[in-house]
Amino acid sequence: MMTDERAEAPIVRGRVKWFDPAKGFGFILNDQGGADILLHANVLRNFGQSSIADNAQVVVSVQSTPRGVQAVEVIEIIPPETENRMVLSEDLGGVTLEVLAQLPLLPARVKWFDKGKGFGFANVFGKPEDIFVHIEILRRSGLADLAAGEAICLRVIAGKRGQMAVAVYCWDVAQQTQTSEGTPEAAGKEAENGDLRLVGRR
Repeated sequence: MMTDERAEAPIVRGRVKWFDPAKGFGFILNDQGGADILLHANVLRNFGQSSIADNAQVVVSVQSTPRGVQAVEVIEIIPPETENRMVLSEDLGGVTLEVLAQLPLLPARVKWFDKGKGFGFANVFGKPEDIFVHIEILRRSGLADLAAGEAICLRVIAGKRGQMAVAVYCWDVAQQTQTSEGTPEAAGKEAENGDLRLVGRR
Protein backbone atom coordinates (compact mmCIF):
# COMPACT_ATOMS: atom_id res chain seq x y z
CA MET A 1 0.00 0.00 0.00
CA MET A 2 2.78 2.43 0.90
CA THR A 3 4.54 1.68 -2.38
CA ASP A 4 1.35 2.47 -4.30
CA GLU A 5 0.90 5.75 -2.42
CA ARG A 6 4.48 6.82 -3.18
CA ALA A 7 4.04 5.88 -6.84
CA GLU A 8 0.99 8.16 -7.04
CA ALA A 9 2.66 11.09 -5.26
CA PRO A 10 3.66 13.89 -7.68
CA ILE A 11 7.39 14.32 -8.24
CA VAL A 12 8.66 17.89 -7.97
CA ARG A 13 12.06 19.44 -8.63
CA GLY A 14 13.00 22.57 -6.72
CA ARG A 15 15.62 24.47 -4.78
CA VAL A 16 16.02 24.72 -1.01
CA LYS A 17 14.89 28.14 0.18
CA TRP A 18 16.13 27.48 3.71
CA PHE A 19 16.34 24.65 6.19
CA ASP A 20 16.89 24.97 9.95
CA PRO A 21 17.94 21.75 11.72
CA ALA A 22 17.14 23.31 15.10
CA LYS A 23 13.55 24.08 14.04
CA GLY A 24 13.27 20.74 12.30
CA PHE A 25 11.97 21.97 8.97
CA GLY A 26 12.52 24.24 5.99
CA PHE A 27 11.04 25.08 2.61
CA ILE A 28 11.65 24.25 -1.03
CA LEU A 29 10.96 26.60 -3.95
CA ASN A 30 9.11 24.70 -6.67
CA ASP A 31 10.79 25.11 -10.07
CA GLN A 32 7.30 25.17 -11.62
CA GLY A 33 6.14 27.98 -9.35
CA GLY A 34 3.38 27.96 -6.78
CA ALA A 35 3.48 27.74 -3.01
CA ASP A 36 6.63 26.78 -1.10
CA ILE A 37 6.96 23.09 -0.22
CA LEU A 38 7.46 22.16 3.43
CA LEU A 39 10.45 19.89 4.04
CA HIS A 40 10.33 18.26 7.47
CA ALA A 41 13.47 17.01 9.21
CA ASN A 42 12.05 13.47 9.47
CA VAL A 43 11.64 13.29 5.70
CA LEU A 44 15.22 14.45 5.25
CA ARG A 45 16.48 11.91 7.81
CA ASN A 46 14.74 9.13 5.89
CA PHE A 47 17.02 10.08 2.99
CA GLY A 48 20.01 9.85 5.34
CA GLN A 49 20.81 13.52 6.03
CA SER A 50 20.33 15.69 9.09
CA SER A 51 20.69 18.98 7.21
CA ILE A 52 20.67 20.34 3.67
CA ALA A 53 22.41 23.38 2.20
CA ASP A 54 20.48 26.45 1.10
CA ASN A 55 20.08 26.60 -2.71
CA ALA A 56 20.68 22.88 -3.09
CA GLN A 57 18.60 21.36 -5.86
CA VAL A 58 16.25 18.66 -4.64
CA VAL A 59 13.81 16.19 -6.16
CA VAL A 60 10.95 15.19 -3.87
CA SER A 61 7.58 13.50 -3.97
CA VAL A 62 4.88 15.69 -2.46
CA GLN A 63 1.35 15.64 -1.14
CA SER A 64 -1.23 18.36 -0.59
CA THR A 65 -2.48 18.84 2.97
CA PRO A 66 -4.79 21.37 4.64
CA ARG A 67 -1.64 23.26 5.66
CA GLY A 68 -0.14 23.29 2.17
CA VAL A 69 2.15 21.15 0.05
CA GLN A 70 4.62 18.94 1.92
CA ALA A 71 7.48 16.75 0.80
CA VAL A 72 6.90 13.10 1.72
CA GLU A 73 10.09 11.60 0.27
CA VAL A 74 13.45 12.99 -0.84
CA ILE A 75 14.55 11.30 -4.05
CA GLU A 76 17.67 13.23 -4.99
CA ILE A 77 19.83 16.08 -3.68
CA ILE A 78 22.25 18.02 -5.87
CA PRO A 79 24.69 20.26 -3.93
CA PRO A 80 24.51 23.98 -4.74
CA GLU A 81 27.10 25.67 -6.90
CA THR A 82 29.41 27.51 -4.55
CA GLU A 83 29.71 31.25 -5.03
CA ASN A 84 33.36 31.24 -4.00
CA ARG A 85 35.08 28.41 -5.84
CA MET A 86 38.56 29.74 -5.03
CA VAL A 87 38.17 29.84 -1.26
CA LEU A 88 40.11 26.59 -0.76
CA SER A 89 42.12 26.43 -3.99
CA GLU A 90 45.46 26.99 -2.23
CA ASP A 91 44.75 24.27 0.32
CA LEU A 92 43.83 21.78 -2.39
CA GLY A 93 47.19 22.36 -4.06
CA GLY A 94 45.85 22.05 -7.60
CA VAL A 95 44.43 18.55 -7.10
CA THR A 96 41.76 17.92 -9.75
CA LEU A 97 38.14 17.04 -9.02
CA GLU A 98 38.65 13.73 -10.81
CA VAL A 99 41.44 12.79 -8.41
CA LEU A 100 39.44 13.92 -5.38
CA ALA A 101 36.51 11.74 -6.46
CA GLN A 102 38.79 8.67 -6.38
CA LEU A 103 39.82 9.15 -2.75
CA PRO A 104 38.49 6.47 -0.38
CA LEU A 105 35.61 7.16 1.97
CA LEU A 106 36.88 7.24 5.56
CA PRO A 107 34.44 6.70 8.46
CA ALA A 108 34.68 9.55 10.97
CA ARG A 109 32.90 11.30 13.80
CA VAL A 110 32.38 15.06 14.19
CA LYS A 111 34.48 16.53 17.01
CA TRP A 112 32.81 19.93 16.74
CA PHE A 113 31.50 22.23 14.05
CA ASP A 114 30.62 25.92 14.36
CA LYS A 115 28.50 27.17 11.48
CA GLY A 116 29.08 30.78 12.56
CA LYS A 117 32.86 30.39 12.44
CA GLY A 118 32.60 28.45 9.20
CA PHE A 119 34.62 25.39 10.16
CA GLY A 120 35.08 22.51 12.54
CA PHE A 121 36.95 19.26 13.04
CA ALA A 122 36.32 15.54 12.79
CA ASN A 123 38.33 12.43 13.64
CA VAL A 124 38.68 9.40 11.40
CA PHE A 125 37.99 6.21 13.35
CA GLY A 126 41.25 4.77 14.68
CA LYS A 127 43.22 7.96 13.97
CA PRO A 128 44.05 10.68 16.55
CA GLU A 129 44.60 13.51 14.02
CA ASP A 130 41.97 16.22 13.68
CA ILE A 131 40.51 16.60 10.18
CA PHE A 132 39.68 20.19 9.23
CA VAL A 133 36.17 20.62 7.79
CA HIS A 134 35.43 23.95 6.05
CA ILE A 135 31.87 25.12 5.61
CA GLU A 136 32.39 25.55 1.85
CA ILE A 137 33.27 21.86 1.60
CA LEU A 138 30.15 21.10 3.60
CA ARG A 139 28.01 23.16 1.22
CA ARG A 140 29.61 21.55 -1.83
CA SER A 141 28.61 18.24 -0.29
CA GLY A 142 25.00 19.40 0.01
CA LEU A 143 25.00 19.84 3.80
CA ALA A 144 24.44 22.90 5.96
CA ASP A 145 25.62 21.92 9.44
CA LEU A 146 27.13 19.10 11.50
CA ALA A 147 26.42 18.04 15.07
CA ALA A 148 29.09 17.02 17.56
CA GLY A 149 29.32 13.23 17.69
CA GLU A 150 27.60 12.77 14.33
CA ALA A 151 28.84 9.80 12.28
CA ILE A 152 29.99 10.83 8.80
CA CYS A 153 32.32 9.74 6.02
CA LEU A 154 35.07 11.91 4.55
CA ARG A 155 37.39 12.11 1.60
CA VAL A 156 40.63 13.53 2.98
CA ILE A 157 43.85 15.05 1.64
CA ALA A 158 46.93 16.57 3.24
CA GLY A 159 46.43 20.31 2.75
CA LYS A 160 48.85 23.10 3.53
CA ARG A 161 47.25 23.47 6.95
CA GLY A 162 47.12 19.75 7.70
CA GLN A 163 44.57 17.02 7.08
CA MET A 164 41.40 18.43 5.54
CA ALA A 165 38.14 17.06 4.23
CA VAL A 166 37.39 17.59 0.54
CA ALA A 167 33.98 15.86 0.66
CA VAL A 168 31.56 15.07 3.48
CA TYR A 169 28.85 12.41 3.41
CA CYS A 170 26.23 11.53 5.99
CA TRP A 171 26.83 8.00 7.21
CA ASP A 172 23.66 6.50 5.69
CA VAL A 173 24.35 8.07 2.31
CA ALA A 174 27.98 7.01 2.36
CA GLN A 175 27.01 3.39 2.95
CA GLN A 176 25.08 3.49 -0.32
CA THR A 177 27.91 5.17 -2.23
CA GLN A 178 29.88 2.75 -4.37
CA THR A 179 33.57 3.51 -4.75
CA SER A 180 36.44 1.64 -6.33
CA GLU A 181 38.03 1.32 -2.90
CA GLY A 182 35.03 -0.45 -1.38
CA THR A 183 32.73 0.32 1.52
CA PRO A 184 33.31 2.92 4.26
CA GLU A 185 34.09 0.06 6.63
CA ALA A 186 36.78 -1.27 4.30
CA ALA A 187 38.14 2.23 3.84
CA GLY A 188 38.36 2.57 7.60
CA LYS A 189 40.50 -0.56 7.85
CA GLU A 190 42.75 0.84 5.12
CA ALA A 191 43.04 4.10 7.04
CA GLU A 192 44.17 2.26 10.18
CA ASN A 193 47.01 0.63 8.26
CA GLY A 194 47.92 3.37 5.82
CA ASP A 195 48.48 7.07 5.35
CA LEU A 196 45.71 9.66 5.01
CA ARG A 197 47.88 11.72 2.67
CA LEU A 198 46.14 10.34 -0.39
CA VAL A 199 45.98 12.20 -3.67
CA GLY A 200 44.67 9.47 -5.93
CA ARG A 201 44.18 5.80 -6.50
CA ARG A 202 47.19 3.65 -5.69
